[in-house]
Amino acid sequence: MHLSRNHTLGVWTDFTLEYKVVSVFLVSLICGVGIVGNMMVILVVLTTKHMRTPTNCYLVSLAAADLMVLTAAGLPNITDALCGQWVFGYAGCLGITYLQYLGINASSCSITAFTVERYIAICHPIKAQFLCTLSRAKRIILLVWTLTSAYCVMWLFLSDTETVAYDNAELLRCAYKVSRSQYLPIYFTDFTVFYALPLVLATVLYGLIARILFLNPLPSDPKRKQGARRGKPGEVEVTKMLAVVVILFALLWMPYRTLVVVNSFLDKAYLDTWFLLFCRLCIYLNSAINPIIYNAMSQKFRTAFKKLCHCGPQHDHSGVREEPAKVSSQRIIVRKRCLTLLCRQ
Repeated sequence: MHLSRNHTLGVWTDFTLEYKVVSVFLVSLICGVGIVGNMMVILVVLTTKHMRTPTNCYLVSLAAADLMVLTAAGLPNITDALCGQWVFGYAGCLGITYLQYLGINASSCSITAFTVERYIAICHPIKAQFLCTLSRAKRIILLVWTLTSAYCVMWLFLSDTETVAYDNAELLRCAYKVSRSQYLPIYFTDFTVFYALPLVLATVLYGLIARILFLNPLPSDPKRKQGARRGKPGEVEVTKMLAVVVILFALLWMPYRTLVVVNSFLDKAYLDTWFLLFCRLCIYLNSAINPIIYNAMSQKFRTAFKKLCHCGPQHDHSGVREEPAKVSSQRIIVRKRCLTLLCRQ
């Protein structure tokens, strides 16, 4: 259903050429890199047996959510900059808005899930043996996506297209049915549940993790016995990597979250075009940068990425090893047949 507004808003002016070039280039670059990177994360975990760990399952969930953000939020931003209005129609408005919030909320919940998993793995290594399992991680991920999918259904009823009338043009927008004052409680619920609380929880849990790692440093003698899973080099590497993911999540979402909070107390919202672009780019960058972090901080991911891109020598080595074995076995068979024929003669 299209909502039309008859009052005019003055003369409409299109985005400047400079804005269009900068926004389209940066959004395309960030989204392109992010889409490829997150797809690689999903592929290497699903196709590499030793990469199928509970932590990596949560990273697959995060990658899927980030893909959703990049495609549902990032790519439509390009058409908005070029056309100056919404081009995907009523169904597109509802579907894309739903997917945007689903990706955002699922990514936040996935980060919370692997933060709790890291805390249990480091601080309670004995419990981790039966709590941090692959099957349990899959069930938790299924629960996360089920709950966030149900929660975001409300956006199908809150979103709508509207025709905005200017003195010189009428433009179609994808907007909200409710007024700004009615929308604020919904936003602050989102802000609290999917941003503030996850960051508070992450701060507390990573503080406890740091305390454990500090009190139980890695032994200088590699033959020295270590307690269960606590303090192993691989655990420390993964924990540092995930801590960086959480920190970037907090920093890159902060401009947009702060803007909405400030605007909620202003009579006239601050909607500077370039600052809005900056806020959006930070959100897209948050969804695109995680695979780069994995590649930079995890040897396992780096090796798996190289193998996926056929940059490593693994396939060549396997082929060289297998071919002589095949040739030698064939020679043995031929010799046996020749000996059999000679004996018969």
